[in-house]
Amino acid sequence: MRRTRITCGAVLLCLFSGPNSIFAAAATTGAGDAAVPPSTIAATTNSVAARGSGQRGGLRGPPITPVEQAEVAKLADLPPLAPGVGDGDYSIGPAYTPAPEQTPRDDVPKGKIVKFTMDSADSKFYPGISKTNPGVVVPYKRNVTVYIPSQYVPGTPAPFILTHDAQGARNNQLPTILDNMIADYRLPVMVAVMVQSGGGDGPGSERGLEYDTVSGKYAEFIEAEVLPKVEKDYNVTLTKDPEGRATMGGSSGGAVAFTMAWFHPELYHRVLTYSGTYTANQSPTNLASPHGAWEYHEHFIPQSPPKPLRVWMEVGQNDNGATVTGASFHNWVIANQHMAAALKAKGYHYQLVYAKGAGHVDGRAVSQTLPEALEWMWQGYPISK
Repeated sequence: MRRTRITCGAVLLCLFSGPNSIFAAAATTGAGDAAVPPSTIAATTNSVAARGSGQRGGLRGPPITPVEQAEVAKLADLPPLAPGVGDGDYSIGPAYTPAPEQTPRDDVPKGKIVKFTMDSADSKFYPGISKTNPGVVVPYKRNVTVYIPSQYVPGTPAPFILTHDAQGARNNQLPTILDNMIADYRLPVMVAVMVQSGGGDGPGSERGLEYDTVSGKYAEFIEAEVLPKVEKDYNVTLTKDPEGRATMGGSSGGAVAFTMAWFHPELYHRVLTYSGTYTANQSPTNLASPHGAWEYHEHFIPQSPPKPLRVWMEVGQNDNGATVTGASFHNWVIANQHMAAALKAKGYHYQLVYAKGAGHVDGRAVSQTLPEALEWMWQGYPISK
């Protein structure tokens, strides 16, 4: 999560708004920007002081209980994540190595990267809100970065991945990975649509409204206002097949990635989340989901028939709220552990990766795992050679 109070200190300002932030604006990356070495991409979100302290507003609730500590401790004994492993729970770290797929290669064709800005005044879904003055419309602009692979044939329906907070746009991380893995026939020829939030963070913010609300609204916004513009302006056809649609994000962006697929499985079947906010951050309160995204593992998944979803998740040992009780609904480690258990019990295809020594949406964990996570998430989708 990003900073919410001055009391969180300069550590959080560096973590979420500085040049190394996972959520740094995609506006800094354009078609002509050079990709940086994976070691630079990985050098993010590593401040011990910011980890595990329930960053959104400080500690939320009493300390974690001994019983909860014992349950979480089991994560440290999970088998190591390895290429080709199947469904289940795995671990990585505490040492991390950037994946080589993030390094640009001279022997592969490069996709096209384009950018545009959306004005909130044109949105029927999210015209803008004020965090301090409820009911007041505060306009904003939303940046969108689109990657179109060089192998794409205009007029053919393309699979695509939609990312939140424009994850992967910074330093061309995701485009570079896709260039390399598409060329190696490890991923289908896919478009990437990397969408920034409307700004702010936490309850009452535009980002919080979009990402932490447990409903189908954000998926409907993307379907009605973002994807048609991508298709019209850049001469691409995006598949309507939910098997060819993936959604990815970190923190609350991870929560909304799952939310989109949960409420609209006819649109999305593939989900990838880092430090997913499967916690009680929803604002305003919704009586249908009083505990926000915590409801997924508490009630929704256990009490619903399985949906045709494939879900990859990561959480850090020192993630947000790691020292508070799960009874607070604000412990990210417990939330993701419970998500994995709920998905497993219902027979979903899923992976949970526990990142030892890692913090919230830790750049080292992202840098090491993203290519492999993408490959696992896209299993079963045809790759043309």
